[in-house]
Amino acid sequence: MDVKKNNAPATTITRDVRKLEEATGNVYKSIAIISKRANQISSEIKEELDAKLEEFSTKTDTLEEVYENAEQIEISRMYERLPKAANIATQEFIDNKIYYRDSNEQVTKQ
Repeated sequence: MDVKKNNAPATTITRDVRKLEEATGNVYKSIAIISKRANQISSEIKEELDAKLEEFSTKTDTLEEVYENAEQIEISRMYERLPKAANIATQEFIDNKIYYRDSNEQVTKQ
């Protein structure tokens, strides 16, 4: 997943609850789906960031080396500027990019 290529707003915006409700018929189901996807996105971002920052970790860092590593600081700033996981998940839900299923609903075959 490339979180850098999304059209989610960087700041929190007001959403129409009725539009979130349209897909599932229940606003609470919609919010649950969005929150589960936000957790997935957050985990993916954390793993990606940890992998990138691992390149800079050494066992003998001095305090001066930690503060002088400009590349590491730039990577951290780039991830700080990304939209929050909840905003990305909400935008994906609105754009119908999230696949979900209700395990309580029974599928009938014809």
